[in-house]
Amino acid sequence: MTSLTESPAVTSVADPVLAVRDVRVAGLVEGREVVRGVSFELTPGKTVGIVGESGSGKTMTCRAILGILPEHFEITGGSAHIDGRDVSTLTPAQWTALRGSTISAVFQDPASYLNPSIPVGPQIAEVVRVKKGLRRREARRRALELLVAVHLRDPELVYTQYTFELSGGMLQRILIAAAIAADPQVLIADEATTALDVTVQAEILDLLADLRDRTGLALVVVSHDLAVVAQLCDEVLVMREGEVVEQGPTAQVLYHPEHSYTRLLIGEHEQYGLDAFFDRTEAGA
Repeated sequence: MTSLTESPAVTSVADPVLAVRDVRVAGLVEGREVVRGVSFELTPGKTVGIVGESGSGKTMTCRAILGILPEHFEITGGSAHIDGRDVSTLTPAQWTALRGSTISAVFQDPASYLNPSIPVGPQIAEVVRVKKGLRRREARRRALELLVAVHLRDPELVYTQYTFELSGGMLQRILIAAAIAADPQVLIADEATTALDVTVQAEILDLLADLRDRTGLALVVVSHDLAVVAQLCDEVLVMREGEVVEQGPTAQVLYHPEHSYTRLLIGEHEQYGLDAFFDRTEAGA
């Protein structure tokens, strides 16, 4: 993976950095499948969206890909390959090496993933030290570069601040900085903008798009918000009760939905601005 400070040329034909084929996840206690046959491929610089209501299987799919399924859940079928490696064959040590350096994730509540008793800058620097093997001074410099990369003003000040001193949008940027610290090829953003107000959400989406375009980062964007998917994603999967009910290029699925559930989601979201987004997109086309 090219450093985040560089701008690689992403070719139009590339091997997938993430290949998910007919993945199934079941709860061992109830014996019920909660993910039933999800498949997609993701190449450098592309974005796949997974959309659906709560409980549709979006997050379980991502947790399966990341190897962090909750207790008593397991992959019961299909396969997931990250950078050509079958995740089912990875040992715990190999998973630890892979997470952060090849695939990383950003979740909904950044405060839950940051230590409130340590300034945020050293937390990012620690990720760099562990994953990249840099010395303390080099790690600090890299952490400051990352704070700049995620468009935080006055990175020297932010480096020294604690979580309680920062807004939700700033914390989400810091979590993204930590997630990209080791130059991953794939970033999963699981409802990463849900808790933010509309203006900050737009800034975070612009940031993710900028990182993707500058570095070739491949994105999986999980959201219940179709406007987020419409803005950012090349392809979209619509999930309901563990199944993919519709899948294809974003414009095709959202402008010409075939499944009744997709049409229902679009109808519900029009009042929240999806229709206005489509109008702006068509006007700029």
